Amino acid sequence: SEIDEDHISTLKDIGLKIVQKCGCLPIAVKVMGGLLRERGGLHRDWQQVLDDSKWATTKMPNELNHTVYLSYEYMPSYLKQCFLYYSLLPKSRIFTKDEVVAMWISEGFIHGNSNDLEELGENYYKELVSRNLIEPDKSYVDLWVCSMHDVVRSFAQYMTKDEALVTQDGDNDILAKLGSQKFLRLSIETNRSQSGELDWKSLQGQQSVRTLISTVQIKMKPGDSLVIFSSLRTLHIESADVASLVESLHQLKHMRYLALVNVDISVLPGNIGKMKLLQFLDLGGCTKLVNLPDSIVKLDQLRLLSLPIECMVPRGFSGLTNMRRLLQFRAHLDGDWCSLDELGPLSQLRVLVLTELENVSAASFAANARLSEKMHLISLLLYCTSKLGDDGLVKEKEGVSEEEQQRIEKVLDKLCPPPGLEYLHIKGYFGRQLPSWMMSTSMVPLDNLNTLLIDDLACCTQLPNGLCQLPNLQLLQVRRAPCIKHVGTGFLQVASASFPRLNKLSLGGMVEWEEWEWEEQVQAMRRLEKLVLNNCRLRHFPPGLASNASSLKILILVHVKHLSYIESFPSVVELIVNGCPDLERITNLPNLQKLTIMYCPKLKVLERIASLERLVLKDYTMEKLPEYMRDIKPRHLQLFCRLWLLSAVVAGQSGTEWDKFSQVEHVKAYARDGDNERKWYVLYTRGDNYKLDSNISSSAIFEETLSSCMVDPQGFESVYKMRRSTFSYICGLVRLPFLEDMMARDHTFVDGRVMSLQDRVATAVRMLISGEPPVVVGSSLGVNESTVSLVTQRFIEAIQERAFRHLDWPYNFQAMEKIKCRFDKIHGLPNCCGVVHRAYFKFGSPNLDHEENADTLMQAVVDPDMRFTNIWFGASSSMNQSSLLHDSWLFKSCEKGTLLDGTKLKVSDGSDIGEYIIGDAGYPPRPWLLTPYQLEGDISDSKVEFNKRHSAATAMALRALERLKDTWKCLQGEGWHPNNQNDLRCTINTCCRLHNIVIDMEEEGAVMLSNQEENCIEQVSQLLDEDAVKVRDVLSQHLVDSRGKITQLLSVHFIFLSLPLIPSFTYFVSPHICCRGGTRSTPTTNNRSREIIHKQKIDSPRK
Repeated sequence: SEIDEDHISTLKDIGLKIVQKCGCLPIAVKVMGGLLRERGGLHRDWQQVLDDSKWATTKMPNELNHTVYLSYEYMPSYLKQCFLYYSLLPKSRIFTKDEVVAMWISEGFIHGNSNDLEELGENYYKELVSRNLIEPDKSYVDLWVCSMHDVVRSFAQYMTKDEALVTQDGDNDILAKLGSQKFLRLSIETNRSQSGELDWKSLQGQQSVRTLISTVQIKMKPGDSLVIFSSLRTLHIESADVASLVESLHQLKHMRYLALVNVDISVLPGNIGKMKLLQFLDLGGCTKLVNLPDSIVKLDQLRLLSLPIECMVPRGFSGLTNMRRLLQFRAHLDGDWCSLDELGPLSQLRVLVLTELENVSAASFAANARLSEKMHLISLLLYCTSKLGDDGLVKEKEGVSEEEQQRIEKVLDKLCPPPGLEYLHIKGYFGRQLPSWMMSTSMVPLDNLNTLLIDDLACCTQLPNGLCQLPNLQLLQVRRAPCIKHVGTGFLQVASASFPRLNKLSLGGMVEWEEWEWEEQVQAMRRLEKLVLNNCRLRHFPPGLASNASSLKILILVHVKHLSYIESFPSVVELIVNGCPDLERITNLPNLQKLTIMYCPKLKVLERIASLERLVLKDYTMEKLPEYMRDIKPRHLQLFCRLWLLSAVVAGQSGTEWDKFSQVEHVKAYARDGDNERKWYVLYTRGDNYKLDSNISSSAIFEETLSSCMVDPQGFESVYKMRRSTFSYICGLVRLPFLEDMMARDHTFVDGRVMSLQDRVATAVRMLISGEPPVVVGSSLGVNESTVSLVTQRFIEAIQERAFRHLDWPYNFQAMEKIKCRFDKIHGLPNCCGVVHRAYFKFGSPNLDHEENADTLMQAVVDPDMRFTNIWFGASSSMNQSSLLHDSWLFKSCEKGTLLDGTKLKVSDGSDIGEYIIGDAGYPPRPWLLTPYQLEGDISDSKVEFNKRHSAATAMALRALERLKDTWKCLQGEGWHPNNQNDLRCTINTCCRLHNIVIDMEEEGAVMLSNQEENCIEQVSQLLDEDAVKVRDVLSQHLVDSRGKITQLLSVHFIFLSLPLIPSFTYFVSPHICCRGGTRSTPTTNNRSREIIHKQKIDSPRK
């Protein structure tokens, strides 16, 4: 308002003077801002702070900040001790708000009614945030995690130096400090740059200590005990073998807070019930602890209990009526262990986390928990074990029955929270619809709910309708809901404004979600500031989003498939798009100031974004800057790209990219080397005399000729097993990554000459072909052994990166039809798509230390020209054929019907034959995997013929694998040995790609089809999507036109649609019909498929 503006102007001059006194240090200015906010907004309040004599205090060392001291002096006494205590917490570990408040309570810093201690402590915590003395971590909600700036921490630790010691295990004088002074509080944390241990004996002189916080490895000896620390009230200990200490826990009469994190204990002592004053017990890191002792129920002062994931609680738990926070309570019903019904009397609960709710056998147990009666409950987390896999889909082996769905729906219906709930998290729920109290706010008016998180909804098909009327909901997050395909009008209600206070909406992992209905006239989400969409198939934004979400500032889109444009969001100031493969344009974002684009290869248009200040562009695959750079003029550009593109940028005006970035005021461009994303840089500042700074050379010229030492007198082809033209093609494939490598590091011959690109490729190919150790290959080429190994490793990485299309499943229709055509032409197997076989690769000698590096098992699919179209490595070299197949991507895809789902053959008796592959008798027969007949008893001519052709095709696959090993002798494992299993698999993969490249480049007859075959395939592919009647008419005419060519077409395979075509091989066959699309049908049995194929061949008359 105008009044506010006038008031601010009166404080401006004095505010600037205060900023100058802060030394313009940002953290000091923030702390001062927090102090002034607490003091009030009047001019005299600010003047009093400015004139305070404490600015000039000489009590502190010069390196400490006087602004923090001034803020501390103005702090109320109750807050000072909480502030100083916070500085003791190790920086290397996250401490949550609840943990910090619990420690304050344990130390007696929080005074008040016992019922309100946590609430009062939370208010203290928020006041420290308000004063900017601790800073919230924005990746957590509700101030759950904060941190303290080093400047503030240094001051606070100075103020506590007489009674507290904060040190790291790497400090040289830690033992001297412990021996020279008695402390009330000790905080010892791990120094990540060093690895050390602390002897428990060195701590025993600190007998008056009240708080011990340790995140270091402490060396224990038999007999070590906690008894000497009789005054200990707070103990937080991590990464220690504390089994000997645990036995003496019961003797710590004053202990209030006990946290055992990542400690190796499997039992707690039975006498732990003697710790009568214990209020906070955190066992969440004791992963081996399975059962709690019976005496745990005697700890009637417990306010917090955090349990390990697998831990069981004994019966009698209902007596712990002081419990405020109960975390990881398992809903188990076996034996003498506590069940949900014992939660009924715990009326003081504020936070409750229930897990494994799928184990509740009846809704009555859930009802007995009486959650709706717990009027103090503000946070509720309801967890089931997730039914979803890593891909976000329901695990095949864990399908959900209708009975299971109905049971979990009834259970959650009875876990209805009280109306005062503020935070709700549901995870792993597998009912078809969410609980009724979520679908309708009339049942339970959750008017205070501000945060709702829903994860892993295996079976829900819609978002709950009632959420839009929650008056205080600020954060809604849904992650991993694979059955939701459509967000309809029910999500928003027309009657009144929906989601009136929603500030952040995040929808992720809804992998099948394609449509979002929201009409412009439906008012909703007026306060929405941040929208995150992740891993979905949303095709476009609903009209109502841009027109209603007038407060939307941040829009984040990650892996949103099918979305082709983003436009008309007038309020958005920051946009992040990452991995959106179909995004083509971004337009009409008039207030957009920051734009981040990562891996969006189809993006071509950036228009009407006049306010753009900062562009971040990240893509390590692009080889040139996008063309849209010419159309925009941001002030700042931050570029993360590959080294090759960076070298084009550093070329400046003489480079190819100059006109795409020269208009930008400041450019910071980086290329990575390993994990270092900023190893190579270019810094550019625009101007008449522009500045261009870089740590790479812009004048590097690389020789690309092959040195004479690389060519053997026997001839090029005899050494490299390929033509010179094929070698040149491979050099072209890896040229870009190899040139990048040449920029980054020099590889030379032993005489000092720099190796050219072709020299490096030749060295790597010699390594793979010869199979000899690097020292032998290097000696023959005049190259050091280490250089040979490095160049070979880089070559393998480059082939993996650049030659991916040379080992890829033929998804393209025409490519697959060519394969089927040649299988029929060569082997008489119509509609066959490949031969599956396995190969065993053994590396290393019997003395190899690491057996896991010694060998591996590979499954390969081979096409009729002996190319590999798919390979899969077994998890173990001892797997048999069947288990290897079942583990493979091929098997899982075929069983789902997403592979081998193309054209089908329909024969005269009406049976269908889908696409298939063949394999030997070691494989399990499937409708898509045909194995040979067993030769037992009388076997028909058609079966004999099938086995004959099956055997010929299988032998071809075996020859392909033999040729692979014979050509690329590194796979024989007698000389060179990869370092590990991953390197071994990458090497095999690279050799398979090179094997395919040689076939593609040199065996033209294997890849070229006759004109008649090409024409046939082309016509059929054109006809597939046309009307069935028209297809028949066109094809009939085609047959009439082709009648005169019967003789020359007898050896050519045709694809048949609806009407008879000319048969293949040497027989006439009954009419076949090719069908595409529709429901995938498979032959009823494997044998039936085999019989259909060859009965048609054998029973037909010869020409």
